[in-house]
Amino acid sequence: MPFRPRRSVLPGFGLSLGFTLAYLGLVILLPLAAVFVKTSGMSWPDFWAAVSSPRVIASYQLTFGASFLAALFNVPCGVMLAWVLVRYEFPGRKLVDALVDLPFALPTAVAGIAFTAIYAKNGWFGQWLEPQGIKVAYTALGVWLVLTFIGLPFVVRTVQPILEELEPELEEAAATLGATRGQTFRRVILPALRPAIITGFALAFARAIGEYGSVVFIAGNRPMHTEITPLLIITKLEQYDYKGATALASVLLVGSFGLLFFIQLSQRRARRAHA
Repeated sequence: MPFRPRRSVLPGFGLSLGFTLAYLGLVILLPLAAVFVKTSGMSWPDFWAAVSSPRVIASYQLTFGASFLAALFNVPCGVMLAWVLVRYEFPGRKLVDALVDLPFALPTAVAGIAFTAIYAKNGWFGQWLEPQGIKVAYTALGVWLVLTFIGLPFVVRTVQPILEELEPELEEAAATLGATRGQTFRRVILPALRPAIITGFALAFARAIGEYGSVVFIAGNRPMHTEITPLLIITKLEQYDYKGATALASVLLVGSFGLLFFIQLSQRRARRAHA
């Protein structure tokens, strides 16, 4: 019988590729390129002065430091939550599974206002914590708490599909061979989850770096103490310092691109290790 190519509901490769490249170029690449083009109009001394002033350095330390710690904290919490959702049946499981995606659907400003109201001096939790010397609202601790909230779904949703595909029989086989629970986790489960954990960590880290709406309400925005880099970008835009704003934005973009490169490199190494 003569060969007949299978009909596809989507257009041909050329048209699909052209649409994809045009979409990526107009929506993603062109705006990002505009940031670097605008920054290239600055001289090197002006650029260095814009991105290395003491106030900016302090914002880097808070932004990158709190983002890293939040993503790091989300790794064990996200893995544990994904494990419970996959391996156990309990009343309200679907509700808990849906609540994981709440930071995706909730407007960031709403999250910031809610955390501020709860942890302020007269809030539900703040009125009990501050007398004990634990101040959350308008501190770096509050920034970390909000970044943890928005980053948790990235770890859960990257680990959860891998756990669903991981057969429980592997754990039972390890147990029959005399492995303890710790040995089973380290040698059977963790190697399979490692690429997803690294990806979830990097995604949560990258998401937290650019977070603005939920942080500005709880941070207090004190220069040199609780001021984040995205807020400095907005401040420079309000002062019509567009080159200074794009200079700071380019630093955050380079950091995000570095994280994407790290994700790709980690996944490639993981695939080679399993090959």
